[in-house]
Amino acid sequence: MDATLLTQQPDLLKALSMPAIPLAPPFLSRQTMLAWVIDIAKLLGVLALMLWFVFRGSSNLGYNWQWYQVPHYLYMWQDGVFVPGPLLAGLVVTLEITGWSLLLAFVIALTTAMMRLSSSIMARSIARIYLEFIRNTPLLIQIFFLYFVISPLIGLDRFAIAVLALSLFEGAYASEIFRAGIRSIHQGQWEAGYSLGMSTFDLYRLVILPQALRRIIPPLTSQGISLIKDSALVSAIAVYDLTMQGQAIIAESFLTFEVWLTVAAIYLVLNGFLSLLVVVMQRVFSQPSPKEVPSCVSC
Repeated sequence: MDATLLTQQPDLLKALSMPAIPLAPPFLSRQTMLAWVIDIAKLLGVLALMLWFVFRGSSNLGYNWQWYQVPHYLYMWQDGVFVPGPLLAGLVVTLEITGWSLLLAFVIALTTAMMRLSSSIMARSIARIYLEFIRNTPLLIQIFFLYFVISPLIGLDRFAIAVLALSLFEGAYASEIFRAGIRSIHQGQWEAGYSLGMSTFDLYRLVILPQALRRIIPPLTSQGISLIKDSALVSAIAVYDLTMQGQAIIAESFLTFEVWLTVAAIYLVLNGFLSLLVVVMQRVFSQPSPKEVPSCVSC
């Protein structure tokens, strides 16, 4: 094309300089649709096989399914007022234990991570002993130890002991997440903060932790999912959470399969929602923050 014509028509020159936009492929090709149909068929086949095993086992045992009684243990209507049943009441207790345990576990985890990263030999030793003891002993044994040994000494009830045991257990694992997040911050951030005359406390509060939290929130949420599942063990000390309520209902009604499958479905829905939240948070926090100062590697 003549260069004079391009000079006289700047719009044409601008259009030619723009990158080519590729044509969008069709939404779903025939092969993709066929693959989806095959995957769905496989999933339905596996679910059908699992249901067959369950019903086959119950029929061999001569079990009489009574699903019509399950809604009574979930909720009731009394004079037009919604009244939660034992299972929903146990779910509320489970959520309360999980919420308080998460808050306390985060405090323990952050404190332990700071002790691991400190220059004090005593602080590092205490944090190391705590981590090794918690991570190398079963949670159920820790709950029994706190309930039968520590509780009479300090006068805590079952609910408080359950929160304390779960917090200490989950805090040990979450502390490694905090420590990894803090160590992932580039050394230039530390040097820049100290060169500006910031104290270590201000450097953590204003520079390091805001950047580290953005990276560790998704794995911390995953740790919360583990906490919900681990909270079922507090039923061993007669805390009437969801699992304990299920045991009480089975002892009263002998609806073994119906109640346990319902309890498992409640845990599945709750943890499935949190897993979806983790996926969303990973996508959100994977985007670089405009406020985050890029580290200069070549300086």
